[in-house]
Amino acid sequence: MSTRAWEGLTIPESGTFDLDAAHSIVGFTAKHMMVTKVRGRFQDFTGSVTIAENPLESSAELTIRTASIETGSADRDNHLRSEDFLAVEKFPELTFRSTRVVEHSGDDFTVVGDLTIRDVTRPVTLKVEYGGAGTNPWGAEVFGFSIETELDREDFGLTWNVALETGGVLVSKKIKIEVEGQATRRA
Repeated sequence: MSTRAWEGLTIPESGTFDLDAAHSIVGFTAKHMMVTKVRGRFQDFTGSVTIAENPLESSAELTIRTASIETGSADRDNHLRSEDFLAVEKFPELTFRSTRVVEHSGDDFTVVGDLTIRDVTRPVTLKVEYGGAGTNPWGAEVFGFSIETELDREDFGLTWNVALETGGVLVSKKIKIEVEGQATRRA
């Protein structure tokens, strides 16, 4: 593997890496009835990370097929695909494109980018933890990372909800996004 030392980290040499969907998860958590966390994930996504010579100038992009949402409940998944939420017929993809790395300390980075859901684009800030680099058993160069952010779904036009008799709402406005990723150097 061609790596280099940079500010106490061992990172890959510059180049483009593609997200390995078999070794990555794009997940989310929302509160249901204000008392229970419901977890879900998207099964169909592609993405890439381009590591620049100056790592703070690196960039990333992610495209998710909205119809691939899965929460473990067919009825809930179909509702999330409907006009009330993702409207997958009209908006088959959601996208993220980084705009800049704003901060880093050790293996923790803060990345800002544009997230588009239902044709609404808003800036989001991601907490990214660099997981390290290596060579897989087939000789490909890989690196790993974890990402977390929280967003208000209503900012993206996902406003459907039901008020509860006991107070609160059926589905939380705040959604936590978590990505566990592995990327492989593009051949």
